[in-house]
Amino acid sequence: MNKVYLIDVTNRDGVQTSRILLPKLSKTMLNIYLDEMGIYQSEIGFPTIKHEVNYINANLELAKIGVIKRLHLEGWCRAVPDDVRLSFENCPELKHLNISISTSEIMIRGKFQGRKKWKDILKSLVESVKTAKELGAETVGINAEDGSRTEVDRLIEFVFAGKEAGADRFRYCDTLGADDPITIYERIKTIATVTKFPVEMHCHNDLGMAEAVSVAGAQGAIEAGVDSYINTTINGYGERCGNCDLVSTILALKFSHGLSEKVHLDEHVDLKMSWKIARYASYAFGLPIPINQPGVGANAFAHESGIHADGALKDRRNYELYDPEDVGRGEPELLETGRVITTGEYGGIKGFRHVYDRLGIHFHNDKEARRVLELVQYANLHTQKPLTDDELRFIASYPDIARKVMTVNP
Repeated sequence: MNKVYLIDVTNRDGVQTSRILLPKLSKTMLNIYLDEMGIYQSEIGFPTIKHEVNYINANLELAKIGVIKRLHLEGWCRAVPDDVRLSFENCPELKHLNISISTSEIMIRGKFQGRKKWKDILKSLVESVKTAKELGAETVGINAEDGSRTEVDRLIEFVFAGKEAGADRFRYCDTLGADDPITIYERIKTIATVTKFPVEMHCHNDLGMAEAVSVAGAQGAIEAGVDSYINTTINGYGERCGNCDLVSTILALKFSHGLSEKVHLDEHVDLKMSWKIARYASYAFGLPIPINQPGVGANAFAHESGIHADGALKDRRNYELYDPEDVGRGEPELLETGRVITTGEYGGIKGFRHVYDRLGIHFHNDKEARRVLELVQYANLHTQKPLTDDELRFIASYPDIARKVMTVNP
């Protein structure tokens, strides 16, 4: 039975949100949470960018020692052989890579200014896939940037070229968020039927339909007899109007009357992690969760209208599709409230040990504690926010990897 698998791209596309930054420690915590949530793959970043290299290698090390258990850690680069080679030169343990190139005529003309034709696009794609496989990639995804403005026949040719070269999945990018559910369903079903190749949906929210077009495309792929993958970001963060939201997509696949019967979600996904990961992403990005966000917004389970309140009090199913517990609502706060001793950039040894004692982590002496204290001070400087309990636990448990995550070599 074909299924839908989730590939979260918060740490690549989500961090491209204009006017925001995400510390490498926060990116690492998101990968750990995504793994706990049962997400299939995380697009962790750019192995060709120097300031990403230590963070990516540190996360690959976390996977190697079993801290990240099931989550595939996937890099992203252009479908250019030199970029592929640089990715593996910088990150030798990288096993999963998505390579991207523009496919629409409007982008080929507008971006390459006559330097490339369609045949050059295919040539670069094929050489890049072969290079990645030769360098040890276990899976390679091929991304058609602006796929939604590319002719279906051209996309089919693109898929066959990548498939023959050894690629594993085709990513259909609705780069401008211009698709609609019916059109994308028909296009994806056609492509999947002809190529018999797994399809990734990568949809933006410029028209407010990112989740709708993503699940519609996934249904088209499933009906054509192949697996589908939906790209998401936590809380829908991403360029311009954002990307397909992780929690909304899971809710749609689990609770939509039609989709829940036709499109089967990867059974490893744990919806109960929704509240935890959404709140952490909001805190780390410094962006509020919209009040009406499905599942995790402040009003997701709020009722005020007389008819609605009366109906919900009599039987919650009158006005609620799912329970707060289904999405993990009720988790403890990220940070303590009331009287609290904290540790951070200027914290001392006594307050530091008190904080860790409360977490159940005990140091034998001040000398042992100071080694972690120094890292905690750097981490606070790195994130520019009070550290969460999970961040503090991570630093104490894996100090050498934490040091690598927070180190950038200019």
